[in-house]
Amino acid sequence: MKNDGSSSSSIRIIGLGNGLRGDDAIGLLAARRLRQTIGNCVEVIEAEMAGVDLMELMKGARVAILIDAARSGQAPGTVHRLDASAGPITGQIFPRSSHAIGTVDALELARAMGILPATVIVYGVEAGNTEAGQKLSPPVVRALDEVVARVLQECEVFHA
Repeated sequence: MKNDGSSSSSIRIIGLGNGLRGDDAIGLLAARRLRQTIGNCVEVIEAEMAGVDLMELMKGARVAILIDAARSGQAPGTVHRLDASAGPITGQIFPRSSHAIGTVDALELARAMGILPATVIVYGVEAGNTEAGQKLSPPVVRALDEVVARVLQECEVFHA
């Protein structure tokens, strides 16, 4: 896990995934690209295999933006934007996880414990190939650009 920036950042971007499993690396790669673009004005964390640690990574942030691979059965590269602030997000988008516990489980546990940030936006990118040792599939490579652009727009809105 790489944590760059101050722990009291009001906006925290957390890229989730497994860097060794093809499209499951989308969150990590998006976080790396965002860190290069944003610099130090927003905290960016790469959380490989985060699981329950996701709750600790979100703690203290006003806004948390998560990026993870989704598996709802839609076409690879489809980008989902979910607002977890208002209520639970569906397990249909993130039904199973390569992490210790899934993103949905960690968010709901944080909500139950009263440590969920005021605003939590989750970007899920439909994964195609998650076999070990693979690179991102072409549709997910294209989605990487879209997700980075959309998260940058979110940061501008939340910074205002």
